[in-house]
Amino acid sequence: MGLSSEELQQHCQQILKQRRILNKFVILCEGPRSNSIQGRPSPQSYKRMEQLPDANFYNACIPNTWNQYRPQFFTCGDRKDVIDTYFNLLELHNQDINNSYLNPEKLFAIVDLDNQIQNIINEYDYKFSDTEEIFKHLYEKGKVNKENIKEHRIWVTGLIHKEAYFLTPELQSVFDNFLNTPTYEGNKLSLETIYMKMADDITSDVDLQDYLAKVSHRIDYCTGLDCSEIKKLCNSWKYEFKACKNELQKNELIYSLLTLKKAKNYWKQIKPPADTEIHPARFREQLSLEIAKFYSENTSNPKYHISFLLNYLSN
Repeated sequence: MGLSSEELQQHCQQILKQRRILNKFVILCEGPRSNSIQGRPSPQSYKRMEQLPDANFYNACIPNTWNQYRPQFFTCGDRKDVIDTYFNLLELHNQDINNSYLNPEKLFAIVDLDNQIQNIINEYDYKFSDTEEIFKHLYEKGKVNKENIKEHRIWVTGLIHKEAYFLTPELQSVFDNFLNTPTYEGNKLSLETIYMKMADDITSDVDLQDYLAKVSHRIDYCTGLDCSEIKKLCNSWKYEFKACKNELQKNELIYSLLTLKKAKNYWKQIKPPADTEIHPARFREQLSLEIAKFYSENTSNPKYHISFLLNYLSN
């Protein structure tokens, strides 16, 4: 359930009062908010937002060269809540500038790509009418379109949901070198095993089947894929992947899969070795921060969407 009008106002007022946002970028994102808003909100409770998903991951993706005036992240609930918070912050700031630490020129938001499209209310007069229009303009052939970044204040991820960034092919070495080797279905984690499982599951993905016609444009640069129907997409992806000998083309196919097929359930099946006592959820949290470290060290390549966008702000 989204924020009520009263909760939205309270949430925005608390953000505007945070002295730590002075002269800094403020980035709104999805993630839990109840622990911070229920009861009596305080600067301390809002500071703890940076430790909540998705803020903790995005914060850890900030380029490792960015040492001063680092962006401040605030979790705002679901996609609609994030977008509503963005516009309400601007409105409240303009109403009472003297009681706001916000610099409107440094306010941004990032929301998940999804097969279901989130509209942006017309009254805001924002240049892009929904999340899919943002995606079309912000990305080109699976990479951030650098020339178009300046026209966006609300970003959408280039892969479907944050968890897709936990399973990109470049991360295999991160998993192989992690202190406690991750496992998947009882075996040492192999990303290719997960990709094939994801591809097999395409035909039973009701959500993707319902929206395939609306979202298949995202991967139309992959000419070997047949998106005319769900079964043909499944079969053509597996055929192209098995036949591919070129690593760059293979990675392109993987990114296309992660653009349409949600990865969260597969990520949740990644566990620590059987001989360790760490809780799986805690293990994945540690692993996600190691993944974020990889991105924070790789900020100049537009295929690493989140760190590339954050790096844009630092320049």
